[in-house]
Amino acid sequence: MGIFSRFSDIINSNINSLLDKAEDPEKMVRLIIQEMEDTLVEVRSSSAKTIAEKKDLQRLINRLQGEVTDWQAKAELALSKEREDLARSALIERQKSAEKAELVSADIANLDEHISKLQSEVSQLQEKLADAKARQKAMLMRQSTVTSRLEVKKTLDSNRINDAMYKFERYEQKIDSLEAQVESYDLGKKTLKDEFAELAAQDKIDNELAALKAKVNQQDKDA
Repeated sequence: MGIFSRFSDIINSNINSLLDKAEDPEKMVRLIIQEMEDTLVEVRSSSAKTIAEKKDLQRLINRLQGEVTDWQAKAELALSKEREDLARSALIERQKSAEKAELVSADIANLDEHISKLQSEVSQLQEKLADAKARQKAMLMRQSTVTSRLEVKKTLDSNRINDAMYKFERYEQKIDSLEAQVESYDLGKKTLKDEFAELAAQDKIDNELAALKAKVNQQDKDA
């Protein structure tokens, strides 16, 4: 059994309400779209048949109007030949054709009204279908976004990142240890640069000592 039982059910339906009540909104919107598309095919098929029927009636009315014109000409011909009896018969046939043409014209008017309603229904159905497809697209986008976020959350909450960080820290500690070993080999060893630095420091001390001696000697003299 379909979601909709009649065309009017689709036109008057509230898609939001249907989706709110559905246990599986994604599945429901697919079913709605499928039924709308099937109904649209049926309505268009009905429209095509109605239009074809109108064309047939239009050809019939053209033929009947031709008969009216033909019988009119025959009636005039009969009168010109003083055959009033034939003229009367021709006018009777003309009247019959004219009455048939009027009936067919009424049928065509009814078909025009029916075609107009079908066109309106197709337009409404297309709007509903476009709305349903837009909602389906939005739902799929939301589902994709939520799925991606969920995967990120799972990754963040798992121990994989903690394990990776722990391994990274251990690796850094190993590098620190290796660097310390390299530096330990240089302990106690003087480089040329170190020796010149010591000489410079010694000169500075000697200068400061000389200055201090001079200051003390001057103080003794003043005393």
